Amino acid sequence: MQEFKVAVIAGDGIGPEITDAAVKVMQAAAAKFDFRLSHASGLAAAAAVDAGKPPLPDETLKLCQDSQAILCGPFGDPRWDNAPPAERPERAKLILRKTFDLYANLRPVKPVPALIDASPLRRELVEGADILIVRELVGGLYFAEPRGYFDDAKGKFGVNTMKYHAWEVDRIGKVAFESARLRRRKVHSADKANALEVMQLWRTTMQALRDKEFTDCELKHVFVDNCCMQLVAEPKQFDVIVAGNMFGDILSDIGAQITGSLGMLPSASLGTGVPLFEPVHGSAPDITGKGKANPLAMILTASMLFTYAAKRPDIGGAIDRAVEKALEKGLRTADIARGRPGEKLVGTREMGEAVLSELK
Repeated sequence: MQEFKVAVIAGDGIGPEITDAAVKVMQAAAAKFDFRLSHASGLAAAAAVDAGKPPLPDETLKLCQDSQAILCGPFGDPRWDNAPPAERPERAKLILRKTFDLYANLRPVKPVPALIDASPLRRELVEGADILIVRELVGGLYFAEPRGYFDDAKGKFGVNTMKYHAWEVDRIGKVAFESARLRRRKVHSADKANALEVMQLWRTTMQALRDKEFTDCELKHVFVDNCCMQLVAEPKQFDVIVAGNMFGDILSDIGAQITGSLGMLPSASLGTGVPLFEPVHGSAPDITGKGKANPLAMILTASMLFTYAAKRPDIGGAIDRAVEKALEKGLRTADIARGRPGEKLVGTREMGEAVLSELK
């Protein structure tokens, strides 16, 4: 078997800590299944800017281009919050998404049984919830032109443009429907067609796609503000939710809280180029270097890498089960601890080692 190459970008803040734990699990899982895996690390985001380089240096981009998957930690550093957009650490991830045409972001929202009570929602609302949020990732408000700062007679102003071609909606819609076919065959399309022309196009395109190619799936249109409300009021009604870039960004963070913590959610960004896998949460600069960070989202991100990039769901499933077993034993990092009987508060290293132990 040919070697499977992974580019590893640790990212900012807690990124290096949780990436170290995930890489160890990734290596152990590959060894357990006799899967030939190699990985190499690259510099990006704040670490690159601090070194006097752009957020995504050419050598890191080349490493990614020569790999079959990218395992990426969180990007972002408050020291650069007021920097021009092209110099902000987060710009590196936008460049990766655009370079590899990673137009589909998959974010599973499925509470782990051992953490049901960590959710701010009542047990009866979240127990059994299993949602996949499919977010369009390279278009819409975050990318379309014109964008930037301008001046007119009234002074300085900022502009961003929400724009979607029908073909862009069509291809993200296909990902949503094809995912639904592997699940419960139900898609909610979140838009704002009551206020935005671009979302009227989104709605009609989604409906036409369903009627032409996916008649075996149910499609429901829902205004995004109502979708936000329904996610916390009745999450179990959802199977697959598909949305544009900005709306999907918001919905996926709301979905994260159903599980009790952003520190539990992985994501996969897929498209026509090298796929990218990253946790949903941010860089958490307030706990950087303190050994408190939850590595489980990053470890579950490695699981998605095996499932979607290496096409080895058996390896991904083994990692998922190891995480569940560690949690069943009561191990908790601070973000998911609730002070209940049987819980044992652990740090980043201890949680990673527990998953490794269960995996082996």
